[in-house]
Amino acid sequence: MAKVMRRIVEIDEELCDGCGICVEACKEGAIQIVNGKAKLVEEKLCDGLGICIGHCPKGAIRFVEREAEEFEEPHHQPFACPGSRLRELEGKPPKDVDIPSALTHWPVQIRLIPPTAPFLKEADLLVVADCVPVAYPKLHADLLVGKKALLGCPKFDPYKEYLDRFTDIFTVAKPKSVTVAVMEVPCCQGLVRTVVQARNISRSHVPVEVVVVSVDGEIVHRERI
Repeated sequence: MAKVMRRIVEIDEELCDGCGICVEACKEGAIQIVNGKAKLVEEKLCDGLGICIGHCPKGAIRFVEREAEEFEEPHHQPFACPGSRLRELEGKPPKDVDIPSALTHWPVQIRLIPPTAPFLKEADLLVVADCVPVAYPKLHADLLVGKKALLGCPKFDPYKEYLDRFTDIFTVAKPKSVTVAVMEVPCCQGLVRTVVQARNISRSHVPVEVVVVSVDGEIVHRERI
């Protein structure tokens, strides 16, 4: 596609803290969080209106005049979702339920949580394969209390994206401990390997505990690695 001179946004990575507010503000889906920083990933989707500028709490976004791809209306629903806004919660029982919720933050998906999220800082983390909460009914009481949850699937989500995300989390958030809860099925072991490899790349010495859950809903193995 030919490039033209036009107004487009520019993001200063030094000022950006990866909060993700600009991702929500950009309804065209031109901005995403990559390796803990906001990136203009599709310049043709940037309409030059700069709504994201007014939402950036760090002043990391500005207008520039430069050659860029012509603006193109998105033909699909962008990835950005208001529901991915970072929030800290108070774990409490839902109405008419006696089992208390131990969840203290939102979102929980690995791909939606920036490494700079304040609730990750020096926290005890629970990295959960997304089948585990369905199979193991005592997850909140036995595994999640006092921990921050990061949920994902190593079978369907990109390995490299997970590796980069966890490497940044070990480097930036410096968690106190990491528990990885997976199912007994072979594909779940990819999540364990990714977390351990990210720990090694970041030269972290954080202890990692692996909890393996059976399809019958029982913990069948625990070990520290």
